[in-house]
Amino acid sequence: MDLTAFMKKYADQTGGQFTQYDPSHSIIIVSLPEGRFQTVIGTIRQGNNQKQINLNSKVCEVKPGLDFKGLLEQAAAFTYSRFIISDNHLQLETTAQLDTVSEASLTAMLQEVASLADQYEHKLTDSDIH
Repeated sequence: MDLTAFMKKYADQTGGQFTQYDPSHSIIIVSLPEGRFQTVIGTIRQGNNQKQINLNSKVCEVKPGLDFKGLLEQAAAFTYSRFIISDNHLQLETTAQLDTVSEASLTAMLQEVASLADQYEHKLTDSDIH
């Protein structure tokens, strides 16, 4: 799977914006309903003796009072995504094996990460920050 080509094609097909940093890092601003947008970062990284594609989107800054138990319970219903905390931000991410993921699966994964990150960002902050 060529992550850069996939991300560019997806952006072109959906009216999103694509930026490539290098062959292993791409960013897409995904258009969502109601005029909202969500940034998703695609990264190729080495993990478990294989190359992986990681799709990641910020939700909000981690602050006291965030209901982590509730978020984890809700995440059990997600198909591909999981919550993580990185750089003091709650984020949604999904990972797939570079060599075996199909374009259809990667599309579904990208759409889920963007959509869920936007939903939770709106729910937790009442804003469209990321």
